[in-house]
Amino acid sequence: MVMTVFKRLISHYSVDMMSFLLDFFFPRRSLLGEEGEWITDTERSLLKASPVVLEGSALKDLGIRSLDRIVAAARYGSSPLLKKAIHTFKYKRIPGLYEDLGRMITHVAPAIDRGDVPVLCPIPLHWTRKFQRGFNQSELLAEVVARERGYPVRSLLRRTRPTGHQAWRNRVERKSALKDAFVASAADVPAFVILIDDLSTTGATLEECAKALRNVGVKRIEGWVVAQG
Repeated sequence: MVMTVFKRLISHYSVDMMSFLLDFFFPRRSLLGEEGEWITDTERSLLKASPVVLEGSALKDLGIRSLDRIVAAARYGSSPLLKKAIHTFKYKRIPGLYEDLGRMITHVAPAIDRGDVPVLCPIPLHWTRKFQRGFNQSELLAEVVARERGYPVRSLLRRTRPTGHQAWRNRVERKSALKDAFVASAADVPAFVILIDDLSTTGATLEECAKALRNVGVKRIEGWVVAQG
C-alpha cells in the first residue's frame, strides 16, 4: 500500500514544480557560475558534439553482445564542461539542462530508414531512486529526441530492484550489480528499440536492458547517449 502511494506521488511529480522550488531556494547559476540561468549561450557553444559510434567488434571487445550499436554525442572526458553539465543535471537534480543535452543526442544520431521507425525507451530508474531525485533523466532526454525526430516513446522496461550508484564501481562490479535487474514488457513488442540514457561508461546498463528486450523478441537494439566513457 505504501509503495503504491509513493509510485502515485512520483507519477504526479512535476518537473516544472521542481524547477520552481530550485529557483526559489537556490538562485540559478550557470555551469561556469553566472547568475540567472542554468546555461548561457557561451556555454552552449562550448558543449560541442563529437560523435562516438561503437558497433561490431568494438562492442564485443567491451563484452557487449546484445546491442547492435551505441551512439554517443561525445566522449565523457573530452570536455570538463560536458562532465559538469551531466553531473549537474543528474546528481544536483537540475532538470533545466535536459533540453540542451537531449539536442546533443539528436545532433549526432544517425538517420533511420522510414520503413523501420524505432521506439525510444528510456533507461528506467527504480521507483525509490526516482522519488529521491524527482525525475528520471533518461525520460527527459527521450522527450527531446522524440520531439526532434518524431519517434514514439514507450516505457518497455522495469528495474526490479535498486542497484545502487554505478559511478564508483568497476566493470566487474557493475555487471554483477545489474545482472537480471531489468524486465521487459512482452506486450506489443516493437522490432526496433533505441535505449536512451545520459551516460554509458562500461555499457553494462545498456547491455542488461538489451538482454531483457531480446528475451521478449526485439530484433534490433541501439543505445543513444549524451556521453561515452
